[in-house]
Amino acid sequence: MPNANKRERVIFLADCQSFYASIEKAAHPAYAHKPLVVSGDPARRSGIILAACPLAKAKGITTAEALWQAQQKCPEVIVVRPRMGTYIQISLQIMNILESYSDLVEPFSIDEQFVDITASLAHFNCSPRELAKHIQMRVQNEIGIYIRVGIGRNKILAKMACDNFAKKNGDGIYELNDATMETLWACPVKSMFGVGSRTARHLNRIGLYTIGDVAATPLGDLKQKMKQYMKKNCDIWSEVLWRTAKGWDDSPVTPDAFDGQKGIGRQTTLPVDFHSREEIDVVLRELSMMICSRARAKGYMGTVVSAGAQGADFDRPVGFSRQLKLEEPSHISREIYAAARKLFDTHWGGHAVRKIWVSLDGLQSDAVHQLSLFGEREKQMQLEHTMDEIQDAFGREAIFFGSSLTHSSQLRLMNTKIGGHYK
Repeated sequence: MPNANKRERVIFLADCQSFYASIEKAAHPAYAHKPLVVSGDPARRSGIILAACPLAKAKGITTAEALWQAQQKCPEVIVVRPRMGTYIQISLQIMNILESYSDLVEPFSIDEQFVDITASLAHFNCSPRELAKHIQMRVQNEIGIYIRVGIGRNKILAKMACDNFAKKNGDGIYELNDATMETLWACPVKSMFGVGSRTARHLNRIGLYTIGDVAATPLGDLKQKMKQYMKKNCDIWSEVLWRTAKGWDDSPVTPDAFDGQKGIGRQTTLPVDFHSREEIDVVLRELSMMICSRARAKGYMGTVVSAGAQGADFDRPVGFSRQLKLEEPSHISREIYAAARKLFDTHWGGHAVRKIWVSLDGLQSDAVHQLSLFGEREKQMQLEHTMDEIQDAFGREAIFFGSSLTHSSQLRLMNTKIGGHYK
């Protein structure tokens, strides 16, 4: 519950409009007045819309739909392949601008950042709206990107102010406070932060159609109604929904929120279904090599290996995701690969595979580890460090396991991507 003795915070949620598409339009002035989308390679399964500019959205194009569907809606649409490395760099540039207004900046996603400007207002001697306008102007002039700003006394309200109002009004700024909360409470429950279509249906079934309906329901009654329809203990989730609807959130804006890395993983979507274990093993080895190289670069070893697979039919999903605790912390590719293979030995049912993933979790520093009196672990570690040095000097494809020469290898494709998208 809000503390009346505390100075009320002022939080911004700065969101970049059509981030990827806006960057491409800024880079290609000839596309300024044309509908444009950023999409994966249409020759592969990754032909999905990642971003659409406002002109493309006006034609009915939406993110996450297939590229061919977007082209049917708008045959003249400009299609640009993503450049994730560029997008990350521009996101960092925008963060640098925000950090010139406050030292409390927390990334929420690649195109959204929270900013606590409570202490900044006195320094700049302006209102929250005036400061938001100034930030908008700087980002537009220096980066070429238009941002929308949600304002609230906490992160939840700033986020919902941005998503439900700032993105839709003329100046791209909206503040949710005691005087404007009625505008939020009038919105349907699906507009509440954290509520997906399934939860919205559950809330509708118990007679709650607006965010205000949830806020006005006594917490005990909400818990009882949610239990009745969801058939499970959902007291915590009910309280999260109730607090969100009321606009209560005590979480601070934390600049180092993502500094403590918990795991390192990699996944790949295959160009065709893989049916044979030999094909799958090639990819498992490559994924293991890549995450171990990254772990060594960051100075980590892991204690848990997770692996899984998914089929291509999303209407009738098949697959698994399991984990295995290692006997000793490791960042050795052969050991991680052996653990991933063991998970597949136990849990893969022979179904067609279209997506495969491996991750190394339970991270700890590799500065101290158990030496082996017998065996060749230290030699293997040294060998893989040497491989890292060769790759750093001559490229990721300068040295690799021989199995990556087979037709099922995905190494070359994965080396062209960041987060599953082209660099």
